[in-house]
Amino acid sequence: MCRNIKTLFNFEPPATEDEIHASALQFVRKLSGFNKPSLPNEAAFERAVAEVAEAARKLLTSLHTHAPARDREVEAEKARERSRLRFGP
Repeated sequence: MCRNIKTLFNFEPPATEDEIHASALQFVRKLSGFNKPSLPNEAAFERAVAEVAEAARKLLTSLHTHAPARDREVEAEKARERSRLRFGP
């Protein structure tokens, strides 16, 4: 799957609307192969982003876990460390 799509579930504070939209946009870009669609495809592209964002929002609000919420800063530091190991300093 696309590496730019981040996990949004089980964070404190919960995912924002902007994060959900960005994730939906990345997903639709990956599926369509368009970074920015042509004018004739723009309406379908934007509709797909809105529908995927709505589905993601419903999913995130319906999921349950007993695991403690993750800390965004801790997860960001883990990602930076993985990047350093993979690509170097």
